[in-house]
Amino acid sequence: MGRFAVMTTRQAASTFDVMAVRARFPALARTGPDGRPFVWSDTPGGSQAPDSVIDAVAARMAGGASNTHGSFQLSEEIDALIAEAHRAGAGFLGCDPGEVVFGQNATSLLLHLSRSFSRTLAPGDEVVVTRLDHDANVRPWIFAARDAGAEIRWVDVRNDDVTLDLASFDRQLSDRTRLVAFTLASNAVGTIPPAAELVRRAKAAGALVALDGVHFAQHRAIDLRALGADIVATSPYKFFGPHQGMIGVRRELLASWEPYKLRPASDAVPDRWESGTQSHESMAGTIAAIGYIRQVGGFDAIAVHERALATRFLEGVGQIPGVRLIGIADPGRMDERTPTFAIRVEGQHPQETSAELARRGIFTWDGHYYAIEVFDRLGLLDSGGAVRIGFCHYHTLDEVDRVLGALEELAP
Repeated sequence: MGRFAVMTTRQAASTFDVMAVRARFPALARTGPDGRPFVWSDTPGGSQAPDSVIDAVAARMAGGASNTHGSFQLSEEIDALIAEAHRAGAGFLGCDPGEVVFGQNATSLLLHLSRSFSRTLAPGDEVVVTRLDHDANVRPWIFAARDAGAEIRWVDVRNDDVTLDLASFDRQLSDRTRLVAFTLASNAVGTIPPAAELVRRAKAAGALVALDGVHFAQHRAIDLRALGADIVATSPYKFFGPHQGMIGVRRELLASWEPYKLRPASDAVPDRWESGTQSHESMAGTIAAIGYIRQVGGFDAIAVHERALATRFLEGVGQIPGVRLIGIADPGRMDERTPTFAIRVEGQHPQETSAELARRGIFTWDGHYYAIEVFDRLGLLDSGGAVRIGFCHYHTLDEVDRVLGALEELAP
C-alpha cells in the first residue's frame, strides 16, 4: 500500500472534534464492497448534509406546503420562514436581509441578475472577467455585454501557480469598466485571490464588483460589506445545505435594476427578484446549515482543521513521482488556497484516474468542472482537464493518507 497507508491520524492543533462532526453526517457512514467507508473527496462539487439540515428539510415538508401571504396559519408560517431565511443569509453573507435573494441555484440567479444588468450598459462600455472563474461567473456577464454591444476584457492567470495575474487585472481596468467579476476561490485548483485588494482596484476604476463565493463559502467566512463588493453568489449545497442558490446584492442595485418578472409579482426588494414559488423546505435547510457551521465553531475552527488536511496532502503528493499538482504547491502559502487540489497522473487520462480511485472507494471528479477557461489556458482542456480532489472540515487525516496511498499505487 506504500508509505502513506501506514500513517496515523494526528488531531489538528485545535479542539476541533472531527469524529463528533462526522457522526452528524449520515452519508459518511456508507461503506463500499470492501467494508471501508467511502472517501467523499468530491466535496468541491457538493458537500454532504448533517442531521440538523436533513431534519429541517423533512420537518418543513411534514408541516405542510403553502404559498405566501395567505390569511391562514400555514401561509403565515411560510412567511415567517422566508423572513428567517433572509436574516440567516444576511448574517452569512455580511449584508442586510433585504439584500439576500434566493433561487434555484447560483447559476440561475447570476443569469437572472445579468440580464437586467445588461440594460444598464451601452456600446463602448467594458466588462471584466477572469480565466480563473467557474463559467457561472463568466458567461452571464459575457451575455450581458454582448446583448448591449459592450466589450469583454479578460484577466489572465499565471502558469506557475495558477493564480490571477495582478498586472493583467490592472491592464483590463479603464474608465469604461462597468463591472468586474472574479471568484473568491477557484473551484478547480483552490486558488484564493486577494479579494479585498482587487475590489479596491476595481472600485477605484468606478466599476461594480460581482464575486463568485460558491467554492469559498465551504471554507471561509464571507463579508460582502467589509469587502466593499456589490454582488456575491453562493450555493448552500456547497456549505452543507440543500440544493439552492443564495446571493447577496447591494440594495441600490436590486431597487434600480429592473427584473424580468410577472406582473402580479411583488415590486418590493428583494421579493421582486425571487421569481415564482421558492423551495421553502430548502430555505429551512439553509437556515439549519448556517446554524450548523456556528455549532462546530464557525469558520475559524474549520480553517484550522482544513489547514492540517491541506498541509498533509501537499507534503504527501509532492513525494509521489508521476503525479503533477496544478496550482499552489507550497504548504507555506495556505492562506492563498482551499483544500481543493487538481492533479494529473502521468500517462493517464483524468477520467481513468478518477475511475481507478472510485474502485478504491475514493470519490473524485475529472474534467473541467465548468472552469473551462483555466484549463484551456493551461493547455489541459482537450486532454481531459484534471482530477479534482477536495477535502473539507469533516475529513480526517487518515482519509488524506488513504487518497495519497491510492495515488502512489496509480502513479507510474
